[in-house]
Amino acid sequence: MPLGVCIVGTRRFEDDRGWFSETYNAPKLLQLGIDTIFVQDNQSYSGFTGTIRGIHFQRPPHAQAKLVRCVRGSILDYAVDLRRGSPTYGQHVFAELSAMNGNQLFVPVGFGHAFVTLTADTEVAYKVSDVYTPECDGGIVWNDPDLAIDWPVPESGAILSSKDQLLPRLAEFESPFEYDGAPLTLTQL
Repeated sequence: MPLGVCIVGTRRFEDDRGWFSETYNAPKLLQLGIDTIFVQDNQSYSGFTGTIRGIHFQRPPHAQAKLVRCVRGSILDYAVDLRRGSPTYGQHVFAELSAMNGNQLFVPVGFGHAFVTLTADTEVAYKVSDVYTPECDGGIVWNDPDLAIDWPVPESGAILSSKDQLLPRLAEFESPFEYDGAPLTLTQL
């Protein structure tokens, strides 16, 4: 059965200088069931608390799985099920990712991805399984009531790009993603 959304913990080795962490090891991820080949790394910086990025995805043939981590500050990271035929279509899971906890979120193909910054000066780094392709770029508006996401920021205080403010609602979206049999769950690996 395909693997769903998961929190991938990382081990930290601490000493008097601070800590060291291995954040990506393909053979170890394969042992956990993540066989995704990542081809591009991205990083974002958000200066203000309450910055929302998403809900984003790429359509086939350039659909992307993501492995997301917060390298400075903290975020709530969301995955929204966009697989047509899924019994959890339109539902979401989330996890807190921070520079301190070192956790990562694996978001498979077929899910929208978004995050909101919980601190100022936040940096997020993520790996994706296909290159960015503008003609495959898509999204769902962040505050769609059909998604019922309880964002930790008032709507009037959210900071978004103009592009993200104009994304369609879920009801207007025709999903190109098929349900693969993996239920929407949030697993800790």
